[in-house]
Amino acid sequence: MADTTTTSGLTQIGTDLWETRADSPFPGLTTHGYLWVRPEGNVLLYSVLTDADFDAVAELGGVAHQYLSHVDEAGPMLGRIAERFGSTLHAPAAEADDIGRHARPGVVLDRRHRDDNGIEVVPTPGHTRGSTSYLLTGADGTRYLFVGDTAYRGADGRWRAGYLGGISDAARLRHSLGVLAALDPDVVVSSAFAGDGGAHPVTGSQWRAIVDEARRSLPEG
Repeated sequence: MADTTTTSGLTQIGTDLWETRADSPFPGLTTHGYLWVRPEGNVLLYSVLTDADFDAVAELGGVAHQYLSHVDEAGPMLGRIAERFGSTLHAPAAEADDIGRHARPGVVLDRRHRDDNGIEVVPTPGHTRGSTSYLLTGADGTRYLFVGDTAYRGADGRWRAGYLGGISDAARLRHSLGVLAALDPDVVVSSAFAGDGGAHPVTGSQWRAIVDEARRSLPEG
């Protein structure tokens, strides 16, 4: 990853990847949005973006496409982003109706594939029924895996599966972690986290160990 540079609240964490300022939707939980800057049109992953970020994002070329990992990222800000930048919203098909209460998805995602933006769409249900991960390759060859809340690193440094009792499906989440373990990312980016950051450089063996640790956090059965 590149040395970090900060401009107007956005932090450059890769050659062409910028992190928005932090937001805390719940006590002890932090989230960021991530702007992938590219000549073909910038991509915003996740949905943490405040009005205070708009000018900085505009200076970097705006937002052509926004990708949500799951319904928990949906809110009034979706409409504000689309209105300001004219962006197309990409969202899981299983949660498109709920997300559509805030902004209508222009592209619904219901299968694993590599899309026209060069992003590999990987359905990873379990945290929620529509949870989806995204794998993309930056300009310098860095492979970024955006896992949403399927897995996250806690304040104690341990990785956990994003299991919520009464909401998540442990069996589907366990299977989805297996799907992610077969990928080979250089950096793993969670949507929400309780530790010191949401983006974590990994090696192949580290990533497989992380997935195993996250699996062990799931309830039995």
